[in-house]
Amino acid sequence: MKAGIISLGCAKNLVDTENMLGLLKYAGIEITTDRNEADVIIVNTCGFIESAKSEAIETILDVADLKQKNLKKLIVTGCLAQRYKPQLMEEMPEVDCFVAIEEYRQLGAILSQQLGVKIPNDYGLVPRVLSGKPWMAYLAISDGCLNRCAFCAIPLIRGNLKSRDMDEVVKEAERLVSEGVREITLVAQDCTRYMFDVDHRSHLSELLKRLDVIEGLHWIRILYMYPDEMEDGLIETIASCRHVLPYFDIPTQHGSNAVLKRMRRRTTREEILARVEKIRSILPQAVLRTTLITGFPGETQQEHEETVSLVKAIRWNHLGAFTYSREEGTAAYDMDDNVPQEEKERRRAEIMAVQDEIARSILMEQIGRECEVIVERTDPLTHMYVGRTWMQAPDNVDGVIRFHPMKEHTAGEFVTVRVTKVSGQNLIGEEL
Repeated sequence: MKAGIISLGCAKNLVDTENMLGLLKYAGIEITTDRNEADVIIVNTCGFIESAKSEAIETILDVADLKQKNLKKLIVTGCLAQRYKPQLMEEMPEVDCFVAIEEYRQLGAILSQQLGVKIPNDYGLVPRVLSGKPWMAYLAISDGCLNRCAFCAIPLIRGNLKSRDMDEVVKEAERLVSEGVREITLVAQDCTRYMFDVDHRSHLSELLKRLDVIEGLHWIRILYMYPDEMEDGLIETIASCRHVLPYFDIPTQHGSNAVLKRMRRRTTREEILARVEKIRSILPQAVLRTTLITGFPGETQQEHEETVSLVKAIRWNHLGAFTYSREEGTAAYDMDDNVPQEEKERRRAEIMAVQDEIARSILMEQIGRECEVIVERTDPLTHMYVGRTWMQAPDNVDGVIRFHPMKEHTAGEFVTVRVTKVSGQNLIGEEL
């Protein structure tokens, strides 16, 4: 029997996918990346916003067409299944089984019944199978969220914060490094509240210190740190660690205090500015990334302009802006969604135009500087190597660096490159 998995959505969902692959592998099922030869395909879905739900449904229907050929079983997991399982079971009979996130601990038994093969209930207990580049891995440190932002459906899907045991996290990191991983990216809905569900204190600094001493681990990156929970001690820990990158992914969502209050965010514009100033005072070289929402219910032109001014004041290295998506079950669902979609898109485009200029000017400052780069592939057209500097996360949103090599390299190597020019939102360089 051959099985394949299609993973949609965020890095946290990818970790779930890799745990499923581990479960199948250790049950003796062959894994394939060719959907045309798979006997069973699992579609691990995202259901966070409208565009993600549409993508998931389109993917499921595309895969269902394969049942007219060789495909015997189609199984759907993930956030969409968690959020809409009863409706989906009624409306999509072509799917053999929907598995909600809350059922993952029984995934072995469910798959055993569907596939007729004995699969133990070892989800998350056997080593996961990395589905991407073997030199880097995402490491989930918790699931769920204690925040109740008005626009966000994550707590409805993933539930309250559930932190993983620290020894378990460190043990998995050690195993990944022993298998060749050189870069680990910590992910959670809210990394800054790691273990807050245990004793109402963040233990992220303690975790970073333990990971920092793992022999062979070269880069440690953290994604999703909330500004109101980022204590000075955490910034100082990042500054003191040898391998923890000064890379701060801080979802701020808006620049207007009035909108932040309606969003039920626990921070203000002034606190965001102060937190960024503190980071840069301790780590002048820090890279800052954020996400913003345009067109939140009631957002006026003046409030939008406050967001634009915050973007200009902070000068983020990387920024993603998204139009507001009305999600049932959230506090904002019953608010008057009175900003037309066309206007949401216009405001988003304005923010991104401002950010593009800022990001390019920051990149221009890199010309002539030396930076550490992880090699990822070669460009078949230019024969240049393509990689990422420490300033670029592995999720394909921060750009890449292309460089002329001094010698041949294998993917996953670290080299030193001098930046020579900027191309769009990417860097060009030469190896030293």
